[in-house]
Amino acid sequence: MDEKMQRAVDAVVNSGYAIAFTGAGISVESGIPPFRGEDGLWSKVDPNILDLDTFYSCPEKSWAVIKELFYNHFDRAQPNAAHRALADLESSGKIKCVITQNIDNLHQEAGSEKIYEFHGNSKRLICTACGELWQASAAIFASLPPKCKKCGHLLKPDFVFFGETIPQEAWQNSFAAAERCDVLLIVGTTGEVMPANLIPEVAKNHGATIIECNTSASLFTEKTSDIFLQGRATESLSQLAEQVEKAIRIKGGLV
Repeated sequence: MDEKMQRAVDAVVNSGYAIAFTGAGISVESGIPPFRGEDGLWSKVDPNILDLDTFYSCPEKSWAVIKELFYNHFDRAQPNAAHRALADLESSGKIKCVITQNIDNLHQEAGSEKIYEFHGNSKRLICTACGELWQASAAIFASLPPKCKKCGHLLKPDFVFFGETIPQEAWQNSFAAAERCDVLLIVGTTGEVMPANLIPEVAKNHGATIIECNTSASLFTEKTSDIFLQGRATESLSQLAEQVEKAIRIKGGLV
């Protein structure tokens, strides 16, 4: 185990309230491309399709693209070792919550329980009139655009569109956790998306140790991160979780 990994393991083991902050990069190895970058979705699809005004003015056109992207293709994705490592760290009592910018539900499917969805969740649809929530299903998508079974009005994916505010509960819980934590683990996010990118900075300003797991340097690496574990999240997080669990057992006299 190299020096940076040892420092990261020690920080997590000795933490009282460690949290994780994840972005698109953690799900890339599950087959979900990021939105930004050379191979990102926005290099192939007009991001205006997720503009709130566009959605309401052209729901049929918007829903045709949305269904193809988020419900025909991404819906087949499965959690990877990085998602499972965070769930294991939560089970061991070290990670207290996951703040995620992702909308893919993979943290839940991996077994994480306390999750703050900063940008919502694609598995839910919300009625634009009555606010009723529905689970995405083949029956819901029998006709497009999908309509609320309760009132008959237009359904929208329950994730944040351009021009839409962050859900208040997710905002409050995320920033409260950032202020409280003594370790924050950044995984798979470049730090380009506002206002989510303020979360690590808030944690840092409140004295937290920032551990970053990314394949390449991000906007956090130089100014915010204390420990940079460069590489694939499936490898670095798996090793981190394994070594933390081992250290906890040794500390408890179980080995």
